[in-house]
Amino acid sequence: MADQKLAVRNLTRIFGPDPDAALALLKEGKSKDEILRETGNTVGVQDCSFDVGEGEIFVVMGLSGSGKSTLIRMINRLIEPTSGQVVIDGIDLTAADMDEVRRIRLDKISMVFQHFALFPHRTVRENVEYGLKIKGVDAAERRERAQQALEQVGLADWADKPPADLSGGMQQRVGLARGLAVEPEVLLMDEPFSALDPLIRRTMQEELLTLQREVRKTIVFITHDLNEALILGDRIAIMKEGRFVQVGTPQDIVAHPADDYVAAFTSDVDRGRVFTAESVMDAAHTLKLGEDTPETALQKMTELDRDALYVMEGRKIAGIVTYRDLAGTALEADGDGSGYDTLEDALVRDFPVVELETQLSEVYEQCSSGLPSAVLCHQGWLQGVIEPSRVFEALAPDEQTQQQEARPAAQG
Repeated sequence: MADQKLAVRNLTRIFGPDPDAALALLKEGKSKDEILRETGNTVGVQDCSFDVGEGEIFVVMGLSGSGKSTLIRMINRLIEPTSGQVVIDGIDLTAADMDEVRRIRLDKISMVFQHFALFPHRTVRENVEYGLKIKGVDAAERRERAQQALEQVGLADWADKPPADLSGGMQQRVGLARGLAVEPEVLLMDEPFSALDPLIRRTMQEELLTLQREVRKTIVFITHDLNEALILGDRIAIMKEGRFVQVGTPQDIVAHPADDYVAAFTSDVDRGRVFTAESVMDAAHTLKLGEDTPETALQKMTELDRDALYVMEGRKIAGIVTYRDLAGTALEADGDGSGYDTLEDALVRDFPVVELETQLSEVYEQCSSGLPSAVLCHQGWLQGVIEPSRVFEALAPDEQTQQQEARPAAQG
């Protein structure tokens, strides 16, 4: 993980007349329902712990009532935790007095809500300036920073318009610009796209990822939509009844659901759009042009149990050779040697190439060649290879996952 920016430890929130009594029962192992019956208190969030690295998008996904919005509001103490700790850059926010909390909110944290909450009587730019005005930034700097934030979200030309002139998606971008204008170190986003129609929502997700590559904010993002979580999250926490049931990368959660609850969510996920080339590639064992021979190539493929190996010329791929070609000509040749005089004679120069971020659905289309795909970084250097069999394994749930997916329906 990148350098830790945010640390949450054992965060708990209990609503009701006697939270201390409920907390004691919680520590004894009583369930949420038992505590409600015995004390009349409701456990909103229970014992949640996680870290978020610098520049990471950490997504909390859960259904309505799972406690996710309560959790995010405890991070900046809009809701007071019953117990637990929130630490930002080594500062314990839960132990700070309210003056310190307000300072941290102004300097380090910004929040984007589901509802745009724009002032209708102010222009778009004035809405974006609002947080800066609260911080006491002078008018000239406010205007400059607001305009810059609007440029980042593609709304610079709308700066002097009233919010009513903007579509829902554009208004949400104004809300995002307002959050960015104060230059927060941590951005809290509570279902910011859920009120948008599906097409605009997908566009906003793509725009957020594009923006994140530029600004690299630390983001905690709340959603009830697993597909949105899988698209946006570097890591995802699945929340149920106030607790985390699984935390992991999108690939971890889809490939290895922790229980029936998670498996039920992931059963209909398009795995080809979750897994990337990087997530399934194997080490790139290669041959060297001018050093290896057809005979050493055959020997190496036998040792590695590979049907083909890439041949390198320096850091560049010269081509690929296959066991079938080399072994076939070896049988035709006199003696034990290959019928090819050099490895270069056997090179196949038309081979499948993908990048680290290529979705597996695209890699799958190349499997018909039967050759392993070369995985390249942005500089064009070989990072790994993907055998067709690895693609098929990743796209098909394993036996355990299939069993988990079948159980929830039977259990009702």
